[in-house]
Amino acid sequence: MIRWDKRIKLLFLLPAVIWVLTLTIAPLFFSLYLSFTDVKREVVISGVTEVPILDKEGKPKTRSDGSVRTKKIKDKKLVIKYDWVGLKKYKRVVNDQEYQDAAKFTFIYVIVSVVIEIILGLFLAFLFNRRIYGRGFMRSLMILPIFATPFAIGFMFFTILFEVSGPLAWMGIPFLSNHNWAPFSVMLVDIWQWTPFCFLVFLAALQGIPDDLIEAATLDTKSAYKVWTSVILPLLQPIIVLVILLRVAEAAKLYDYIASLTKGGPGTATQSVSFLVFNKAFKMNDFGYASAGSFLMLIVVMIFVLLFFTQLRKTYE
Repeated sequence: MIRWDKRIKLLFLLPAVIWVLTLTIAPLFFSLYLSFTDVKREVVISGVTEVPILDKEGKPKTRSDGSVRTKKIKDKKLVIKYDWVGLKKYKRVVNDQEYQDAAKFTFIYVIVSVVIEIILGLFLAFLFNRRIYGRGFMRSLMILPIFATPFAIGFMFFTILFEVSGPLAWMGIPFLSNHNWAPFSVMLVDIWQWTPFCFLVFLAALQGIPDDLIEAATLDTKSAYKVWTSVILPLLQPIIVLVILLRVAEAAKLYDYIASLTKGGPGTATQSVSFLVFNKAFKMNDFGYASAGSFLMLIVVMIFVLLFFTQLRKTYE
């Protein structure tokens, strides 16, 4: 009976293992392999084939002697070659000024956006956790941006911030054409969509704190600020850490807003790492550079997560 139980568990576990191996681990290792290679595409002529010449009705044309007229077509075949180049692509990425600018913009974008979202999310959660008129309706209205697709939001803000005919054109601010204002516009879009996510998670966490505990702390300190800093925030700390990790991991993949709002411009002012490596791979066919750049970004994010968890563990120990 015990053996059959184990077999049944393995039977249900097997699809998940196959899924992870085929759709996660295998593409990851293949991408890692590409980062050490120079991918070249060549068109090779493998032969010549004679095919009949057709008329407008789709029938073969014939000569005066009744034979079918033909033409020769070259058989072309796309051949992909992977030349091993070692760390050449990584050295090129590290020394590339364009990649450095993209990494700098991505870093600033992640820090500014996530910090503002966490602060606004906490404030709104604390505000709407209190009994105010229309609280239920306002909560529902607040979380609507979460369900919109990033591309749709990018196009929506493009129409709003468009300096020629947009609703805010009267302000005379070059939201999308100035290298200082364009990064701000991209961050504004991210904050608009993801602050409701932080708000929703923090609100659920606040509602999980017993009212008796807050009332006792209020009677003891008689200061809302002390109750917030000494009771509520420490209880919310694990949730805040989780939200920060989720938002950092998501924000570091910035692509959708850039593709639909600024196209990386003006110049390369809003070009993120994801946008840069995508263009290198699918527009310039430099898959080695794209893979190397992606893995460098992955390493940075992983180091951040590990340091964050290490510091958190020390705090609770």
